[in-house]
Amino acid sequence: MKDNKLETISNLFEGSEIRSIWDSEKEEYYFSVVDVIGALTNSNIPRNYWSDLKRRLKEEGSQLHEKIVQLKMKSQKDGKNYLTDALDTQGILRLIESVPSPKAEPFKVWLAQMGKERIDEVFDPEIAINRAVDYYRSRGYDDKWIKQRLNGIVDRRKLTDVWKKSGITKDYEYGILTNEIYKEWSGMKASQYKEYKGLRKESLRDNMTDIEVTLTDLGEIATRELVKKHKPYGLKENKEIAKRGGKIAKNTRDDLEKELGETVITRKNALNYKYLDDNKLDRKELLEEENKNLP
Repeated sequence: MKDNKLETISNLFEGSEIRSIWDSEKEEYYFSVVDVIGALTNSNIPRNYWSDLKRRLKEEGSQLHEKIVQLKMKSQKDGKNYLTDALDTQGILRLIESVPSPKAEPFKVWLAQMGKERIDEVFDPEIAINRAVDYYRSRGYDDKWIKQRLNGIVDRRKLTDVWKKSGITKDYEYGILTNEIYKEWSGMKASQYKEYKGLRKESLRDNMTDIEVTLTDLGEIATRELVKKHKPYGLKENKEIAKRGGKIAKNTRDDLEKELGETVITRKNALNYKYLDDNKLDRKELLEEENKNLP
């Protein structure tokens, strides 16, 4: 599987093949622990090295041990699928910190540098903003688009602020309300929209056309103003308002498409790579695999 995320992982591990599986609902990769161990150590039998380390982590009561899941991955030897210990991205980074190997040192230095940068941003938030602007410029976005994107982030925060005052406090509730807006104007939940555009962990808005971004912003701004006006409380009442906000964006979309004679929803994205589905596992399959290993 060749994509930007895995090329980055491979480069970090000096080109070693790291098997992975994508969970589309969690929007998270799960990486083969044995493959990472093999890349980090000089062990002739990485599986035995990992077995000893896993036992030690369990004895120490490490939370990392609790995050291990077993997923079916294709063997590099015979091409058959076998249950394999796997960790998500955060788990893999924590694993690296637990491996006493010279090859792991560059990763530890990198993690320390990342931590320092985040601490610096706490004292001076402008550093984070400048980093975001530099990133978008490096990806070819012009300053006009970047300004619109940053304004959209602020508008999104204003919406979540009014939702919070309306009794919305849980992350999944924000997701439900956001999906109501998306479904109303685009006909798809955010996750479905991302899949339609061929995205995984990437930002949906970063891969929208300016028309798609404008319609998304309109739906959220309309929802925010309706919440302020009608003062709903709780998830049920806010869902109805979110639908109304999305409907306003849908009306605008319908009018524009009537004039254009074509849809404004597009599969276009800003990626310079394409995902293959060989190592993709949908949420249902992932849960089935996890449940098999429950005591």
